[in-house]
Amino acid sequence: MDKGQPSIWTWARDSALLVATIVSIFAAFSNSLTWYLQQLWGASGDFWQARWDQFLDFFGDDESVLFIYGTTLLTMGLYWGVGSIYILMDYFNWPKWIRKYKVQPGTNEPVDTKRLVSAIGYVLFNQTIVGIPFAAFGYWMMYQPTRSLRVLPTFSSVLLELAVFIVVEEIVFYYSHRLLHHRRLYKHIHKKHHEWTAPIAVTAIYCHPLEHLLSNILPPALGTIIMSSHISTSWLWYSMAILRTLNDHSGYHLPFFPSPEAHDFHHLKFTECFGFLGILDYLHGTDRMFRSSPAFKRHFVSLSTQPLRKQFPDESKIKLNSHDD
Repeated sequence: MDKGQPSIWTWARDSALLVATIVSIFAAFSNSLTWYLQQLWGASGDFWQARWDQFLDFFGDDESVLFIYGTTLLTMGLYWGVGSIYILMDYFNWPKWIRKYKVQPGTNEPVDTKRLVSAIGYVLFNQTIVGIPFAAFGYWMMYQPTRSLRVLPTFSSVLLELAVFIVVEEIVFYYSHRLLHHRRLYKHIHKKHHEWTAPIAVTAIYCHPLEHLLSNILPPALGTIIMSSHISTSWLWYSMAILRTLNDHSGYHLPFFPSPEAHDFHHLKFTECFGFLGILDYLHGTDRMFRSSPAFKRHFVSLSTQPLRKQFPDESKIKLNSHDD
């Protein structure tokens, strides 16, 4: 057996530990935090229910149409709406002050036009030719004819399902991602995504179609299928997933934004940081190089406008400055 690949027992043990830990944390806070948030949700519940009714009255309440085509339009609109902002930043190198937040300074300044156009083409293909058929399959898998589309789920049920989604995505994404790095699969499938050693936001789903299905669509979608989630909960989760992956691939560590350092490090080094939470990376030891790097010191949400690269510079820069002195 390849020592670099986890055994079935290791996979089962670490996955069970992850699930037990998150469920325990959720249970511990469910009687306090969720109670207060439930009151807030309940106070505005009539408002959101009324908006949801108006939405369905306008667009119709055919759940298959909403799930397949509505989900496609929502995810593509969010992806390109936010992604276009990053494209303009990278293509025009504007605004200038934002360059100081680059994770890998000097890369994609500006982004190469030919590579950008190619990436956009691949992404559009994956979103339509791969994404729409899977949306139809996902709807078929989770369809519950007795469920009311018009009644929004309760806050506690949404919170519980989000916790399940996070657990499922961490497990499925980590192991599918590691599988794609297997020497027999990497050069045929995953190498396409790693052409960008310094990624930009819209390359988040620039990849082989099979990878898009196994590692981009399945991990976030499987939880909603398992839970047979209300379409509003699914849309909320998919929106969160898209914003996260755009940020992870953006190449910028902006103030008040989640840290993209771990996944950017993965693109730089290839053999580290396979998950999105980092829990399974820690359990499997696939983040040891990252944890000993300056990038790990910058791996947090910055509440300051000072670039983290100035607070925690690379070791090579530290040595260079010491020689200058």
